[in-house]
Amino acid sequence: MLRAIVVVVTSLAFCAPAYAYSNALSRGVADFLNIFSEQPVPRQIVPWSGKQAPGTVVVSTSQRRLYYVLGQGQAIRYGVGVGRQGFSWSGTKIVSRKREWPDWRPPAAMLKRRPDLPRYMEGGMENPLGARAIYLGSSLYRIHGSNEPDTIGAAVSSGCIRMTNRDVTDLYDRVRPGTKVIVQR
Repeated sequence: MLRAIVVVVTSLAFCAPAYAYSNALSRGVADFLNIFSEQPVPRQIVPWSGKQAPGTVVVSTSQRRLYYVLGQGQAIRYGVGVGRQGFSWSGTKIVSRKREWPDWRPPAAMLKRRPDLPRYMEGGMENPLGARAIYLGSSLYRIHGSNEPDTIGAAVSSGCIRMTNRDVTDLYDRVRPGTKVIVQR
C-alpha cells in the first residue's frame, strides 16, 4: 500500500502545474508538493541605488520584479507576473487598502472578454487573487497572490501585479495604506 502511495505522489510531482488538474484530489496532492518546491523567482535582499524612501514599492514590468525599498542601499526583490501585451501600465499609485483572502469580482471589461468567468468568487485557495491583495488607489489594479505560481516572471495578467502567495504575504505585512507604489517599464 505504501509503495502505491509513493508511486502516485511521485508521478503527480512530475505532471503539469496544479491548476491544470480537474480532479480535486490530484490538485490537492500537487498543491501539497508545491509547499516543498523552490519559489519560481526566489525573494532576496539586493543592493538598491534608487532615491526612493524606505517603504516604497517599485515594480519593474520589464524585469518582472518588485522591489520593497529597505533603505541604506538595500531592497527586497520579489519575482512578479505582470500585464500581458496591451494590459501593461506605468505610473505612481498609493496603497488604498489591503485584504486577506479577498473575494473577487471580475471587472466589466474582463467579463466582456471572458464571459465564462464567474461573477463572484469567495476568497480561498481557488480564488485568482490568492492569499492577499494590496489595492492601488481607486484603480482596478492590485498587487495580489496567485494560485498559479508558474506565471511568476511572465507577462500574463490583465494589468495586476501577481506574486506567489508566500511573497505577497511577506509584502502585505510590510506595506501600509498610504505606501507609494511606482510601476515603471
